[in-house]
Formats: sequence, C-alpha cells, structure tokens
Amino acid sequence: MLSAGAVLAQPQPGSPSGQNPTTRAVNEEQLLREFERLDGRVTIPDSKAATLEQPQGREWRTFREGWLPWIAGIAILGMLLALVIFYFTKGRVRLDHSEESGTKILRFNTFERFTHWLTASSFIVLGLTGLNYIFGKRILMPLIGPDAFSALSQWGKYAHNYLAWPFMLGILFMMVVWLRDNIPNRVDAAWLKAGGGFLGDAHPSAGRFNAGQKIVFWIVMLGGIAMSVTGIILMFPISAVDVNGIQLNQAIHAIIGVLFVAAILAHIYIGSLGMEGAYDAMGSGEVDLAWARRHHDLWVEEQQAKTASGPQLGGSRPIPAE
Repeated sequence: MLSAGAVLAQPQPGSPSGQNPTTRAVNEEQLLREFERLDGRVTIPDSKAATLEQPQGREWRTFREGWLPWIAGIAILGMLLALVIFYFTKGRVRLDHSEESGTKILRFNTFERFTHWLTASSFIVLGLTGLNYIFGKRILMPLIGPDAFSALSQWGKYAHNYLAWPFMLGILFMMVVWLRDNIPNRVDAAWLKAGGGFLGDAHPSAGRFNAGQKIVFWIVMLGGIAMSVTGIILMFPISAVDVNGIQLNQAIHAIIGVLFVAAILAHIYIGSLGMEGAYDAMGSGEVDLAWARRHHDLWVEEQQAKTASGPQLGGSRPIPAE
C-alpha cells in the first residue's frame, strides 16, 4: 500500500458500470510528479526498505555508469600521458655529480617521514580500492571471473573503510607539522613564473617548500578534508543525510577522489623519476647539501643561520619543522 496516496486514473466511458479494472490502479508517472519518491509499508525494522522507487536514483545511476568512468579515465590517463610526454621531452632534473658536496643536510626528521609514509601508503590502498569501484567490473571481472572479483572487492571494501582512519590521522599530522611552511609568499610567485626550473635551466629560489610543493600540500589538505567528511558520511549511511544525500556524497567523494589520484601521480613522478635526489628527502631524510642549495637555497640559508657551525649534518640532532 502506497503511503504517498493514490492518484487514480479516470473512468473510461463505455466500460461496464462506467468503470474498468484499471480505474483505481495507481498511475506511477502521476505519483512521481507529485512526490519525491514512492513509499510502501514494511513490517521489518529497516524503514528504508519501504522506498519503492526514487527518481533521483536514476540520475545517480546515469552518473555512476556513464559520466564517472569517463571523468576518471580522462583525469588519470590524461595525467599519465602528460607525465610520459614530459619525461621524454624534458627528462629528469639532474644534479651533476661533480656538483655534489658529499655533505648531508637533514631535510625531514623521523616523525615527518612517518607522517608522509603513513598518509601515502594509506592513500595508495584507498586509491586502488576506490578505482576498483569505478573500473573493477569493466577490467578485472572479465580477467579473473565474478567469484574472484567479488571476493577481491569485498576485501577491498574492508581495506578502504579501515585504512581511511590512518589516512585521516596522517592529514591531521601533516597540518600540524607543515602548515606554517606552506603559507604562500612572494617567492612562490617568482618560482611559478620561472616554471620551477622544469621549463628552463634556471633554478628559482625557494624556501623549505617551493610553490609546487605548496600546491600539492593544499591539494592534500583540502582534498583530504573533503574526502574525510564525505567518506565518514558514506561509512555511516542514513545517519546524517537521507538517500538523496548519500547519492550526492558518493558523487562528490568519487569526483574528488579521481582528481586527487591524478594530482598525486604528478607528485609521485617528481619525487621519484622526475627529479634526481628528491626521493632521498623522504627516504633517509637527508639530502646532499649541493642539491638542497640548488632547489631550496633560502631554506639552506635559514638552517645555516641557526647553526653557527654550518649546515646541519646527518646524524646530528634533528631540527623540528617550522
């Protein structure tokens, strides 16, 4: 029985007793014009099961099956293609070995590296399991079969839900240790104008984080907060919003997620293949002094000013993030 009320069809002339068997039948199209959804009555505790039809669900399905795979594919494959083109046209940003000083300077302390890898490792799993949600049935299921795909997706859901918490903790830690160093300033404008040293031979001045790294930081902060809020709502459905709200949160979560993955691909490229010596900063935490002077000269000057004996050498007491 429909709680929305019956919208009745008009009797057709000429039928017995002025009526026909469909006279009092519910006209679905009229109901959907009158109400946001069609509800029935259920005796089980889950009242959501009483929703018989919801037109907004059709819009969500169109987005989920139509627009979302295209948005994700264009964003991620487009970024990968751009990075491949950049690599083969520009190559790695190298430091001539003759320039190496042999002296190490501490770039990131132990807690900072822990924060980075906690967030990064969680994000990788979240990204892969999220992409499985979009592309899994199109790519993996034909390859491994429905049973294996079902099991993989179920475990992926568990991983996605549980690793969301260390990811959010990492976002909080990043905000605490690096927020002050990522406030934009005039030096960043000059760095961007010079292309950050990637488009020419000049290496513009930069502080502890250059403008490119600051952009990544704010992408991670704002994107991470948005993903966290929408993700929590999705983990506890119908607790804060109704079905329409869940569908909207899914759309926001998915779009931000695929753009997030595309942006981090560029970050991974620069921190590994794109720039020689960059990985050392988050690997051992120490970089060659000549590398630091070339890419973060203003920061090196600050560190040397703090230590009267010169640059902070590897193995000495870590200088906390400013």
